[in-house]
Amino acid sequence: MKDIMPPQLDQSRVRQSFRRGLQSYHRSASVQADIAARLAELLQAQGAPERFEAALEFGCGTGHLTRQLVQRFGFGSLLLNDLVPEAASALQETGGAAPERVRFEAGPVESLPLPHGLDLIASASTVQWIPDLSALTARLAARLNPGGWLALSGFGRGQFRELAALGSAAAAPSYLDAGEWRAVLPQSLDILAVTQAPVVLEFDSALALLKHLRQTGVNGHAQQSWSRRHLRDFENAYRERFGRGGKLPLTYDPVLLVARRRA
Repeated sequence: MKDIMPPQLDQSRVRQSFRRGLQSYHRSASVQADIAARLAELLQAQGAPERFEAALEFGCGTGHLTRQLVQRFGFGSLLLNDLVPEAASALQETGGAAPERVRFEAGPVESLPLPHGLDLIASASTVQWIPDLSALTARLAARLNPGGWLALSGFGRGQFRELAALGSAAAAPSYLDAGEWRAVLPQSLDILAVTQAPVVLEFDSALALLKHLRQTGVNGHAQQSWSRRHLRDFENAYRERFGRGGKLPLTYDPVLLVARRRA
């Protein structure tokens, strides 16, 4: 597959894209909501404890994973983080029993001051936006207690394969297939489970597909403007190459990972 990863990430553009889509994200990001539920279930299935004394969720967004975690686990303290400061509203939307101590800090997780002694670090549908995953996972592992848990989801190289084939340069910088994760994790982390299973959405038109991307903010690296003619040409090319039954498919390629720091 053609490698379409951009050489660097314009973080301000990504922040702007997700800020713009924040209000529509929760109702439009059905795939991400399902991924969050599956990640929390996978964490449970691997034998995670019923309670974590100290936890971090980065890239919390509108709280899809936050809700799933607090419904399934108890927490002594929970630090929520997102690149977009407005995501702090997720604190009021956790649902279920709120952690005893919960707070929010905005900013890129790569430079965020992180507490030591964490028992869980989790993030859903975020790590694909991290240019240097090896550096980040090493930093996260260093903040975990021995025996601490890491639960992440990103996307594989089949993510938005239709857009990539049509020449889109809007890909996130770190699409990794399931088998590639071992190479980016530090030796102190043991992988307990990693899964990859594509999900295909269908749209009636190119305009509906692009609206979906805009409402979920997942085109955060896009720099393209659309004229009426360009939109028509794009839809014709999309239908000719990928159309089926009058619909336009869009492939998501979620990868879910649960790992644990060696005791």
